[in-house]
Amino acid sequence: MNRLILLDYDGTLVDYASTPDLAKPPGNLFNPLLRLSKLPQTKVVIITGRSDEDIDSFFGSLPIQIIAEHGAMIKELSGWQQLTQVDSNWIGAIREIFAPFAADCPGSFVEVKKFSLAWHYRNADKVSGLRVSKALLKKLKSAKELEGLTVLEGNKVIEIRKTDVHKGMAVNYLTSSQEYDFILAIGDDRTDEDMFKALVNNENGFTIKVGSGETFAKERIENVQQVIALLESL
Repeated sequence: MNRLILLDYDGTLVDYASTPDLAKPPGNLFNPLLRLSKLPQTKVVIITGRSDEDIDSFFGSLPIQIIAEHGAMIKELSGWQQLTQVDSNWIGAIREIFAPFAADCPGSFVEVKKFSLAWHYRNADKVSGLRVSKALLKKLKSAKELEGLTVLEGNKVIEIRKTDVHKGMAVNYLTSSQEYDFILAIGDDRTDEDMFKALVNNENGFTIKVGSGETFAKERIENVQQVIALLESL
């Protein structure tokens, strides 16, 4: 039996933290990941919006596959490479749009990655964070620079990426090169819905949403602790 296990990172394997660098894997996560990766005919994949350098610093020593930046980058046996040809020429223009909103919201900051851009406001005052996030979303709706780009509203973060780069694309890449008798996909936010949608009609796919909210996932669990408990039980 060929098995594929797809795991989002933030909000799924680790709780959100005030800044991304503080959201480090809990100590009880590595053993179940290592054990699962050693099972015959089982592929474990971390699939995340984080940069390749960032997520590799956490899991690079494990014999698992990693997909970063929502599907733009993949770590194969030969090392990191682009999963698809995608440009980042747009980032400078969008960063200029983000700048005044970040300045108007103390505690927020802009994260620049290779192929995506994110404004985090988890550390901002709740009222100002909500106010500025709404103003930024309104601005982005009319921004001509957004052609070919997608706006993602995450957990206290607004992120921009190329429209044709998403986790569903990465799932299709993995399943097109290998048939799987069992696919488990777990995620918690908007970016993971692309992963769930890619598996909606797959009879061997089992999709799980972490937390509340509308979802294409077939099942739901409450929190990170339950995700780790599930991985330990597999």
